[in-house]
Amino acid sequence: MSTLLYLHGFNSSPESHKACQLQRWITAYRPDVNLLIPQLPYYPSQVITRLDPIFAEHHQQKIGIIGASLGGFYATWFSQYYSVPAVVINPLVKPADYLKPHLGREYRMRSGEVIQLNHQHLMEFATYQLPNLVSPNLLWLLAQQGDEVLPYQLATTYYMGCRQTIEPQGSHSFIGFVKHLPEIIKFLSL
Repeated sequence: MSTLLYLHGFNSSPESHKACQLQRWITAYRPDVNLLIPQLPYYPSQVITRLDPIFAEHHQQKIGIIGASLGGFYATWFSQYYSVPAVVINPLVKPADYLKPHLGREYRMRSGEVIQLNHQHLMEFATYQLPNLVSPNLLWLLAQQGDEVLPYQLATTYYMGCRQTIEPQGSHSFIGFVKHLPEIIKFLSL
């Protein structure tokens, strides 16, 4: 059985709209795929610690990753570290740089938890930031120019050399996500 790992964005959850769309689609069209949608912790080191065992457990199976927004950052790291294919959707490219102006800000998360963005977050994001992509062929960037949260141009530059689909208009939530799922599954070889 192949495994698909979906990584949600900052202040998102396994119950997000995109995660639910993916769950419904996999159930309807690819019930042979083991879909994992974990709740991600707020510190990058904790994300790595939580997800590493998934790759160890499924290392002899086909595994692919879809990551949205901050989940795209993590999907990129895991793709390059474990040499597995990943699709990144409106990804946050350099979280330490992007979040630095928000240092000290409190966020009420969907889980109900309140977190404060601190220096440890930024240091950990910088630690896991890949300056170069070792295997760009393992990544597919899906971005929409209408993303109101993240500038899509940063992603097109960072993911140069990767497969890219850049759509006009759209939004950060990536309107029309479901129509891409058959091709995403094909790209991930699942």
